[in-house]
Amino acid sequence: MPGPRKNAPRTSDLAFIEVSHAGETYRVALKRISTARRFTLRVRAATRDVVLTMPPRGSLVGARNFVERHAAWIGVRLQRLPAPMPFGGGEIVPIRGVNHRIVERPRERGTAWIEPASILGGDKSLPLLCVTGEPAHVARRVQDFLMREAKRDIEAAVGRHAVKLGVTPRRITLRDTTSRWGSCSSTGALNFSWRLIMAPSYVLDYLAAHEVAHLVYMNHSPAFWKILGRLSAHVDRAEVWLKAHGAGLLRFGPYKA
Repeated sequence: MPGPRKNAPRTSDLAFIEVSHAGETYRVALKRISTARRFTLRVRAATRDVVLTMPPRGSLVGARNFVERHAAWIGVRLQRLPAPMPFGGGEIVPIRGVNHRIVERPRERGTAWIEPASILGGDKSLPLLCVTGEPAHVARRVQDFLMREAKRDIEAAVGRHAVKLGVTPRRITLRDTTSRWGSCSSTGALNFSWRLIMAPSYVLDYLAAHEVAHLVYMNHSPAFWKILGRLSAHVDRAEVWLKAHGAGLLRFGPYKA
């Protein structure tokens, strides 16, 4: 399934190293991994932080030296991260691959709904995601709306693919994951990121098919890919989109610090 392999080694937080460069100070989390053979730095887009993985017997002195040598690289990578896009009035959020502008409608009834693009000032505007309530409640109502839409689309897609294979998932759960878009447990429970509602519909459908196929083959064997190819005509296209744009979905709304 997309994301880290299920049997990846467990890691444990060890400490933090702070390193300064060009007037900026960066905090780097240290994680020991049993299979690591060298120091590896990673800037995580989802949490906008830096992690150094290290061998079990790696020294703190060696870790600090490694981080200090790469301080400039850390700074460049952090600067390249897309700016966070909050769920507030006037902001943009993609829904099923189409950008929508969030507008506040405090005096109207309901919670949130979509209105089609209209002609304003002679220019064609974006479709609107309209949200009622006080400004302090807008972000939560936007996220709740997206999660409801994601639940509806994912459950419908899973249902279609499950019928084709004659399988039944134990349950379907939506989460705000940062390392994988979907997963299938050994008990048949399917988990998905609610952020898939922001991707084009064929991407969400592909992820649903991917996890349903795992109900038949809990691996990525040729047999698995063959059955997935029967369910989805967009395997390669969706994989390319996720590789190019998937991390960008993590910048919308609240992110985990």
